Amino acid sequence: MSFTLKAQQSTKTKQPTLQLARDVLLLEANEISALASRLDENFTDAVTLILNCTGRVVVSGMGKSGHIGGKIASTLASTGTPAFFMHPAEASHGDLGMITAGDIVIALSNSGESDEILAIVPPLKRLGASIIAITGNDTSTLAKAADIHLSAHVAKEACPLGLAPTSSTTVALALGDALALCVLDQRDFTAEDFARSHPGGSLGRRLLIHVNDLMRTGENIPKVTVDASLSQGLLEMTRKGLGLTAIVDANKIPIGIFTDGDLRRTFEQNVNVATSSIADVMHQNPFTINQDKLAIEAVEIMEQRKINALLVTDDTGVLVGALNMHDLLLAKVV
Repeated sequence: MSFTLKAQQSTKTKQPTLQLARDVLLLEANEISALASRLDENFTDAVTLILNCTGRVVVSGMGKSGHIGGKIASTLASTGTPAFFMHPAEASHGDLGMITAGDIVIALSNSGESDEILAIVPPLKRLGASIIAITGNDTSTLAKAADIHLSAHVAKEACPLGLAPTSSTTVALALGDALALCVLDQRDFTAEDFARSHPGGSLGRRLLIHVNDLMRTGENIPKVTVDASLSQGLLEMTRKGLGLTAIVDANKIPIGIFTDGDLRRTFEQNVNVATSSIADVMHQNPFTINQDKLAIEAVEIMEQRKINALLVTDDTGVLVGALNMHDLLLAKVV
């Protein structure tokens, strides 16, 4: 019997893999497009409710809806809205203690009839929390019980068997993204705000680290005065290990720079190191950057000018630091 069943299954015509993949993607894309055309004032009301929230946004869902809910909570949290995910089954066993009257609960259920979600609706209402429901059934128990219902209805799941949540979870996720990003826009949330929530990521390093966080300062700045000899400039460059020395005037304003590359060119030109002045071989009008600029701006200048170091000045033009590409690499700004 089992052999016969397997034989029958093996004769079933299968759709070419690439064609099925394309059909899945197009079907889900069409469902999202249909969702966009159905958005109404309920969505606007949900955005307003979240913007005016005095507590936190708590997202809850069971099964696949729970996985989508976790992503929505994470997106909200990283875009300026305090949010977290609460498992509905755990909520019934004590986690409801995390909810306060000022909170908003976003409850996800494709059917709108998930027992675990419906079980926490009455206590949520008694606590005074507002409920935004995301379901695929406008007439479901959850949709009717919620303060605001957002429809995530789909005409067809992308699963060939019509069983696995696919289109429905994609639409719910896209709806959650739209909700979070509209709230972000209304809050005037900036890239710098986003970086503050991601200090360990590359974006955080690019948008939070400033030149004065990385520059060499004080006695570690290689510098000599304009009346110094070339040999004094070489000694300063060697001692400080940055491959350069700044030449400053009496007011400590940089008027020149001498680098390792300049040293090689000096030898090629047979310049007398013992008798020459640093002013004779320095590059005048060196590139500088203000200490308050972002470190990524220093990277951009170095790449554009094809240089490996920058002198750092304050608002008055006085030399206050020095920075090279190695410093930026170590800080993982590059």
